[in-house]
Amino acid sequence: MGYTDIGILVSAIFTLAVYSFLYKENPLYRLAEHLVVGVSTGYYVAVTYTRVIGPRLIDPLLAGEGWVLLIPGFLGLLYITRFFSRIAWLSRYPMAFVMGTSMGVGFPLTMKAMVLRQLEATVFPIFQQGMSADIVIGNAIIILGTLAALIYFFFSRPHKGPFFGGGSRIGIWIIMIGFGATFGFTVMGRISLLIGRIQFLLGDWLGIIR
Repeated sequence: MGYTDIGILVSAIFTLAVYSFLYKENPLYRLAEHLVVGVSTGYYVAVTYTRVIGPRLIDPLLAGEGWVLLIPGFLGLLYITRFFSRIAWLSRYPMAFVMGTSMGVGFPLTMKAMVLRQLEATVFPIFQQGMSADIVIGNAIIILGTLAALIYFFFSRPHKGPFFGGGSRIGIWIIMIGFGATFGFTVMGRISLLIGRIQFLLGDWLGIIR
């Protein structure tokens, strides 16, 4: 039995161990769960060292360059104080620094991707010369659906009358369609993973299918 066959056998055993949870929680499932967490943690520690800590901190310092890197290195070491109750409060400083930096960097990107791009997608002419009927109808649905969803979240006025009342009811339908599409996409992603595992078990392992 070669290395490939051993790898397929081990993968099949742990795949079945994880799926055994569908019956009930058992020691075999817990073993597979703990191995996944442990191996993933060890892998990411090794990747972090070889790709971040080594080339971006240790190597420049050993070369006598970039002494300013001692500051982030010291902040990183403060994370270890989390394991000592008396000085655990020191770990708050690197956490606060990371959270502040992430907010400062991520907020403009999130605003651009989730707000400005969404607004840009609704600010376009419904009809232009040469557009086909389906594109015109799609543009109208996008604009009217966006307005209806916004009307539903407009709580300063009662949702009554043809504009606010009808718009809020249409907005509920638009929101439910969006949630349903998102949920369906998530379910299909999980189903595709299941199909991949079944193909592996029946094909690569047992050889029943090709």
